[in-house]
Amino acid sequence: MVDQCTVEVKSYNPGGVLDVSMADLIRQLLLTGLLFIVVFILNVIPAFAPPTWLILSVIGFSSPDIPVVLLALTGAAAATLGRLVLAKLSRTIVRGRFLSEPIRENVNAVKASLEKYRVLTFGMVLAYAFSPLPSNYLFIAYGLTTLRLRLVALPFFIGRLVSYSFWVTTASAIGHRMDMDSFESASYVGVYFILSQLLLVPTIYLFTRIDWRAALEERRLRWFKAIGHHKEAA
Repeated sequence: MVDQCTVEVKSYNPGGVLDVSMADLIRQLLLTGLLFIVVFILNVIPAFAPPTWLILSVIGFSSPDIPVVLLALTGAAAATLGRLVLAKLSRTIVRGRFLSEPIRENVNAVKASLEKYRVLTFGMVLAYAFSPLPSNYLFIAYGLTTLRLRLVALPFFIGRLVSYSFWVTTASAIGHRMDMDSFESASYVGVYFILSQLLLVPTIYLFTRIDWRAALEERRLRWFKAIGHHKEAA
């Protein structure tokens, strides 16, 4: 009777239990290490990589004995490091090879504004990281500004840690209580994911083409014209 009750508690608790065997501990460590590598690689990929919260939710369903905090901490750390690498690649490849000098100077206006209002920048990144929205947009655009990566690393890590904990816990609880049509749910997630990734290139292009000096200093939204910029500089 005691063993039966213990099994039921373990299966219901999405966070797992503290009393685990050495074999279970080794399995959790190996799975956590593999999870870190996979999440890191997926967050370096600029587009069409599955979202981290979805991967963590799947693991939470299949391995409920692994503590939610451990999953969220591993996912947040790996996702943050992966996105920082993505921002660095964006700076080196996209800005360094594909952006003209006038476009770089235009993007530098964003850099000056974000450096001036660091507390606001921290809060905006933190708020964005709380959401399940894709972050590849954010870090590719951030990399184009050549801002220090540490300015965005901490708020993103904190936000993702909280959001991953929430989503994994919620998904696990729903999975234990309800018999949902997984295929129907997956179709909605798939459509949202594909649409969001198809908008990546147009969004980054739009980011580089907004006249940021006019938007930030004059509060006017207009298209950036490289030819006119050259004439003003002369």
